[in-house]
Amino acid sequence: MSEIELEGVVVITGNYGSGKTETAVNLALNRSEAGLDVSIADLDLVNPYFRTREARENLEKHGVKVILPHDRYMFADLPILVPAVAGAIRHPSDLVILDAGGDDAGATVLAALGDALGEARALGRVNMIQVINPFRPFTDTVEGCLKILGEIETASKLKVTGLVSNSHLMEHTSAHDIYRGYELAEAISRRTGIKIEFVTAHIGLIPKLDISRFNCPVLPIQRELAFPWNPRK
Repeated sequence: MSEIELEGVVVITGNYGSGKTETAVNLALNRSEAGLDVSIADLDLVNPYFRTREARENLEKHGVKVILPHDRYMFADLPILVPAVAGAIRHPSDLVILDAGGDDAGATVLAALGDALGEARALGRVNMIQVINPFRPFTDTVEGCLKILGEIETASKLKVTGLVSNSHLMEHTSAHDIYRGYELAEAISRRTGIKIEFVTAHIGLIPKLDISRFNCPVLPIQRELAFPWNPRK
């Protein structure tokens, strides 16, 4: 299985329910385990359920630096962007992951970091990844995904440079579902010329997959986040 090759500043975006935060957290853990110096910043001002901060303990245990507001602001309705985020962009570790909010509303927060991101982009150190889940509303077709892509680019003032196929139906996900999502990502890639960075699959599904069907790495996923009404054990 080939290895994911992402360094510098990587912005993770996608529509609501695409699984972008779970993807961001697992990518951070994976790259840290590969020996990279990894930081992750929680910029999700939209989704009250899935936020990087929920996985903070496990991330830090595995050597990932988690950039969050001061503890007194941790449960504010609108988390406070700290100067440390801009500092991490200007002076990145091997990999700095920015977990942005869903859709264009969530991506708007990236515009507030425009100066720092602009400097990093000028040095070729910024990638923005769109996470695509074909089982969510509005992203089950190429046209729907392209519409979301355009909205995210307009709101964030950044260009999407990579795609991630994150096909899941929670515990009901099958190998066929993973293949279906990858085929959609391939169709988008052909239309746009944007590279597929990797495919995600739950670690329990990996042995059931024909890896040769993918022309990109596969990121094994373990659930690090939980619904508030169904806490992760």
